[in-house]
Amino acid sequence: MGDVDQEQPEKNDSADESEDEGEVLEYSPCGRWQKRREEVEQRDVPGIDYAFLAMDTEEGVEVVWNEVQFSENRNLKAQEDKIRQVFDNLIQLDHPNIVKFHKYWTDTKDGKSRVIFITEYMSSGSLSQFMKKTRKNNKTFNLKAWKRWCTQILSALSYLHSCNPPITHGNLACDTIFIQHNGLIKIGSVAPDAMHHVKTYRKDIKNMHCIAPEYADPGAFGPPIDIYSFGICALEIAALGFQGNGGESSVHVTEENIKRTLESLENPLQRDFISQCIIKDPAVRPNARELLFHAILFEVHSLKLLAAHTFVKSLSILPENLTDEAFIKRIDPNTVFAEIRCKEPVQWKRSQVPNLELEKFLEDVRNGIYPLTAFTMQDPPTKTRPVTPEVDNPQKSEDQNSLDVENRLVTSSQCYVRKDDSSKYHITLQLKMDDKMNRQLTADFSKDDNAEKLAQELVHYGFINKSDEELIAKLINDQLMTVLQKTNIPVEGS
Repeated sequence: MGDVDQEQPEKNDSADESEDEGEVLEYSPCGRWQKRREEVEQRDVPGIDYAFLAMDTEEGVEVVWNEVQFSENRNLKAQEDKIRQVFDNLIQLDHPNIVKFHKYWTDTKDGKSRVIFITEYMSSGSLSQFMKKTRKNNKTFNLKAWKRWCTQILSALSYLHSCNPPITHGNLACDTIFIQHNGLIKIGSVAPDAMHHVKTYRKDIKNMHCIAPEYADPGAFGPPIDIYSFGICALEIAALGFQGNGGESSVHVTEENIKRTLESLENPLQRDFISQCIIKDPAVRPNARELLFHAILFEVHSLKLLAAHTFVKSLSILPENLTDEAFIKRIDPNTVFAEIRCKEPVQWKRSQVPNLELEKFLEDVRNGIYPLTAFTMQDPPTKTRPVTPEVDNPQKSEDQNSLDVENRLVTSSQCYVRKDDSSKYHITLQLKMDDKMNRQLTADFSKDDNAEKLAQELVHYGFINKSDEELIAKLINDQLMTVLQKTNIPVEGS
């Protein structure tokens, strides 16, 4: 009984501490994101003053609330346009191996100007944390896993460096690369190049061994800096640390440590790959795309992987978007996923792969674990993202003519039409918007209606943008004609 009395206060203290961490300290202007008291320690990025755990009330997931206070010698008004331009570009980034950048805004608190931005929360930890655990039981890292990680990181860097203008990460280190439980790698998408419009930060940079020699020259800040940092990270992962400093990257790492660690690698291709990344002259370093074709990483993609990438890009395969007919077709064991057309055709059918194995593989491909690197890489965004209002007005007008306007554009669309026993048709529209969100709309359609009128109503009620009206009207009309001809094949638009 005495033991119970002694332990009870500790439990209460723990419960009180948990309640304090969950306390909401601040709301975003639109009310969607709620800042909590609990700080996020793994966000050790130069220039970021505070990082708190927050809640996305729309999606019901945890995110990171980052705060950057302006340096005293920086003026918000003078830098506002540049900040908006840089952060708008960061929000548009959409790559499976880059931590998602959701939203940003500027405000003033306690007389100090600040920029606040919301990013994806990676709860599984950084590569540094992973290597500390792995180092205890292993002397070297598995080559196959190393290749997979390097491919994912380079895929993300190639995407960033292909933007116009190129986005340089500038702080790539094992502390800013994160791993999920399924092996998915993500790099933090916040670039110091964006931060320097807000404050002076370079003196605070850690992981100095990952910094390229030319970093001290502001005019040399560019993609080659990331390639050097990537090479150091690739070396650190391959050897699970550096020779001569106990494997700890937090301890000062010298050029001699790096040289000895590189020489300790047994695979000559691996040594050559890393050596090219850390060449002193930035003009000679290969770019991310060229490194993906290095002999240590390059592989001819299998038919299975090519088919999986094509399959997961289809909007109709998402479980929430499947119609009854599409679901039946999906589970048909004779469904052909891929085919090589030659004298003796080769087909890959649904029945050839166990359900659980197939679903896991498709999920891994969808998440970005197996990127396609032998073809044209994913294009970075080229157009301006529609601006979302910063503040939602809770008191909306009751005037029926004052309706919401859809600023997003449709990037992919599908239409299904089904006729019931009466003279009515049931239409299902599946739309993918330019912010990667999906929208499904259903409507009854009679002989007195027409596709143009229905598309006009979708615009009027804020379901689609005015510029998509003609596209959606044609999509509906084409599918209606198909059904009238007694076929049931969905018509796709783009």
